[in-house]
Amino acid sequence: WRKENAEMNSTDIGIDLGTANIMISIRGKGVVFYEPAVVAYNKKTEDIMAVGTEAYKMIGKAPDYIAVIRPLCDGVISDYDMTETLVRECIRRVTGRQMLMPRIVMCVPSLITDVESRAVIEAARQAGAQKVYLIEEPVAALMGAGADISEARGRMVVDIGGGTTDIAVLSMNGIVAKNSVKLAGNKIDAAIIKYVQNKYRILIGERTAENAKITLANVFSPDGSREMDVKGRNLVTGLPARLKLNDDDIYKAIIDIADELVDAIKGVLEQTPPELAGDIHSGGIILTGGGALIGGLDKLIESETKIHTYAADDPLRCVARGTSLAFDRLDTLLDGFEKISLYGYSEI
Repeated sequence: WRKENAEMNSTDIGIDLGTANIMISIRGKGVVFYEPAVVAYNKKTEDIMAVGTEAYKMIGKAPDYIAVIRPLCDGVISDYDMTETLVRECIRRVTGRQMLMPRIVMCVPSLITDVESRAVIEAARQAGAQKVYLIEEPVAALMGAGADISEARGRMVVDIGGGTTDIAVLSMNGIVAKNSVKLAGNKIDAAIIKYVQNKYRILIGERTAENAKITLANVFSPDGSREMDVKGRNLVTGLPARLKLNDDDIYKAIIDIADELVDAIKGVLEQTPPELAGDIHSGGIILTGGGALIGGLDKLIESETKIHTYAADDPLRCVARGTSLAFDRLDTLLDGFEKISLYGYSEI
């Protein structure tokens, strides 16, 4: 009776734990939580001051004794305690305190190591999970984009997140060819900061760089007509400064990263069996994740690969939607899905 009652009151939760954002979906309800993956920590009192959006607002503005931390770097956990805090607090927000030991599906990059996998599992377990499953991001992304991955048909997805880009070809529930590269949103932001610093001798913050990327980025056909004001610090005088950036500036800052990304996609296509390559040529390449929204990226990939490329509907939430859909397919997903018992965690 106890076990049946616990299962009735438990919640199936999908977590897309990204470098930039954390998204939580609940089975049957879809995405219910979407905030930046940031924790603000008071070093003097050792208290957690804020998580998510409130902590993100403190980036670049907090005094020395407040550490504003992104606990994930390049798609993997870099600060275990803060990751555990982030996961636990976010789960508490969406379920309330009445939660009884949920089952959790967590997304991980496709080339994650065993050590990194254990860190993710342990973070979810400490947050109160009854069972933890791992699903590789490309699998979740395709499912969230509405594709039927059980068919004997090749499908290609490029999931561009904050820390990593996962590129994979799937067929019959399994990953046939894949690669995970650290060419993603954070690296693009860093490239914009470096470009502005070198050309204009002005230092801008990462939030400013991210806004410039969202507003101006066009990696296929920039014409210099779109522009925005940015503020920073003049490196020569040390005083506050303002300048106008246009889409041509951002193009020059990030085109090398976009070209590297295209090369990585070509590399996965070269690993793909010919029959599946034919399917991809017919069905196209699906872009998911925040990077799918970068202007002109779909056209750049299409011009280089000669394969139709398009962004999924609501690409930011594809992976999170896929995690909640995964509970209906725990027995059929072959590659990219692992049960926690593989890591020696005994189920209660």
